Amino acid sequence: MSTPYPFTAVVGQTDLRLALLLNAVSPAVGGVLVRGEKGTAKSTAVRALSALLPQVEVVPGCRFSCAPGAPDPACPDGPHGAGPGAARPARMVELPVGASEDRLVGALDIERALAEGVKAFEPGLLAAAHRGILYVDEVNLLHDHLIDLLLDAAAMGASYVEREGVSVRHAARFLLVGTMNPEEGELRPQLLDRFGLTVEVAASREPAQRVEVVRRRLSYEDDPAGFATRWAADEHEVRARVVAARALLPQVVLGDGSLLQIAATCAGFEVDGMRADIVMARTATALAAWAGRTDVRKEDVRQAALLALPHRRRRNPFDAPGLDEDKLDRILDGFPDDEPEPEPEGPQDGGPDDGGGGDGGPDDGGGVPPRDGGPDGPGRQQDPAGPEPDAPGAADAPDVPDAPESPTRGEAAPEQAAVGAAPPFRAKVLSVPGLGEGAAGRRSRARTAHGRTTGAQRPRGRLTALHLAATVHAAAPHQKARGRSGRGLVIRADDLRQATREGREGNLVLFLVDASGSMAARQRMSAVKGAVLSLLLDAYQRRDKVGLITFRGSGAELALPPTSSVDSAAARLEQLPTGGRTPLAAGLLKAREVLRIERLRDPSRRPLLVVVTDGRATSAGGVGGQPGDTPRELSGRAARLLAAEGLTSVVVDCESGPVRLGLAGVLAADLGAPAVTLDGLRADSLAGLVKDVRTAVTSTASANSSNRRAA
Repeated sequence: MSTPYPFTAVVGQTDLRLALLLNAVSPAVGGVLVRGEKGTAKSTAVRALSALLPQVEVVPGCRFSCAPGAPDPACPDGPHGAGPGAARPARMVELPVGASEDRLVGALDIERALAEGVKAFEPGLLAAAHRGILYVDEVNLLHDHLIDLLLDAAAMGASYVEREGVSVRHAARFLLVGTMNPEEGELRPQLLDRFGLTVEVAASREPAQRVEVVRRRLSYEDDPAGFATRWAADEHEVRARVVAARALLPQVVLGDGSLLQIAATCAGFEVDGMRADIVMARTATALAAWAGRTDVRKEDVRQAALLALPHRRRRNPFDAPGLDEDKLDRILDGFPDDEPEPEPEGPQDGGPDDGGGGDGGPDDGGGVPPRDGGPDGPGRQQDPAGPEPDAPGAADAPDVPDAPESPTRGEAAPEQAAVGAAPPFRAKVLSVPGLGEGAAGRRSRARTAHGRTTGAQRPRGRLTALHLAATVHAAAPHQKARGRSGRGLVIRADDLRQATREGREGNLVLFLVDASGSMAARQRMSAVKGAVLSLLLDAYQRRDKVGLITFRGSGAELALPPTSSVDSAAARLEQLPTGGRTPLAAGLLKAREVLRIERLRDPSRRPLLVVVTDGRATSAGGVGGQPGDTPRELSGRAARLLAAEGLTSVVVDCESGPVRLGLAGVLAADLGAPAVTLDGLRADSLAGLVKDVRTAVTSTASANSSNRRAA
């Protein structure tokens, strides 16, 4: 087993280390979600935490880690009689992103069921993590159904398994830690709320601290055991302090004054529900115990708010998590200052600022967070109190005059500054017809590894989901010929049946947005951005990948390559300027090229092209054609090329005003796609349209045939 990197050797990241240690003191806090860019020691700190946890006493031979003094009465390995326990280190169990549901919660032991004819439960990772740490790296990439199971178990302290004739309940109390890179997509707000604390981490921009990080890392890689030995004293000190804080925790008094401060803070920030109040109370209590006190003070409430509230302030997925510290101070300033109280008797060594020995680097050697969670020298991470500079809503769009809807013939419209988006609304579902086999999501029908079982078939390759009833049915007629004599069935490889399941998949939603001069009128472009933002919100909820192409002026631009980070698309959309001519053909061909590359990268993910335009085409945009081809003819040819390749598309018609040319309808007919107005995106009339795009093509083409002839 490799030597883990010492927790106390982590440089900087004060809030991260403090949040982890508070959960070690009081697992009831509810775990930690660590958000940050790659290479910021997120995983290193989490994996190092297990060495600081005290050993646990378990019943010998119990697969569910029951405590000898208070075993779980419902333990599947019980009942446990009186007897001495066995001490072992606290486990850190890692949940891989690609884990199956059976691996997480456990399942019927198929081998024993078929060979011995008995029901036997095979425990999963939740059982292994009981009384330890369950770590999920890149938790935002975990499938939704696994996240639901995981967080339900974390909230209830138990795992319930009801499947394949097995009904099992076992204790599952663990410290849940998740790490994620927001660039790869966000967690849903309701799932964010289930994590007790959240921490934003970023790499230091101070050269001295960066040098120290590199020095320690290279020293560790050269001699892991020797490096760990040099930090052993600091590790022992922090471990002893965690044990002392755990022992002191039941004696900490959370007075009515502190409870009022907590309630006023949560109400002042308009946090939904009561979970934030409870988490803040537990965190403030753990902070007091960590500081060696039996009373909760205003400073504990403030630090608890900074750790427990930022991710609960989000009203929609595009809001950057954060907390206004000035507002927090104003709320807490309305309460009287804490009266000094005598400290409890006994030694108070190892205070929060004591770091121990070390290399004398910028981190003061010990890596132990201060009691107030304040600055840790030059390594304090970026303040999570406000949105990132490029986040949606970080700055109001400048007020610009309305631009003319179309340029003078032969002239390009001047570029206009970006305008803000109209408020988003709940959009109707746009889906890809047919049955796909892409990544699990919530948009289009697909054969998936998880979902309702629709039948059974012979496995194609390795068996991944056994259909037990179909397997038994296939083997039953041959038992006499196979000489069966005992209880178990005689099963052969050709009897095995794979369960076929149907669920929903996530798609690649590629937005092709017209940003030309004809779209530049202020209110019109604001409405367009609001509609696209609404569709992005829908894509976020349905776990899609998204991409953004814009076309204006002399060509088309891939503003955002396909990504799972929907909020990045929202940020690019917010900053999108308008103006210039309309190279519609260039935009369509750019979409074709992007989708061709994505099919090579992710062939199972089906695309959906959403074209947001008024249908005008006033420039070739560098697209070659036959001599004399007009921009409109080039765009029609490009659209028919996409339709011939079987691409599923939807045209959002942005044309407004009493006089309409109907050019978006012509484009929709060329694409073999339905056309819907901006208002229609939220209308009930769209419900039947989006169930099967291909079905709607016939009626759309018929309705626009006259426009085609006129064009």
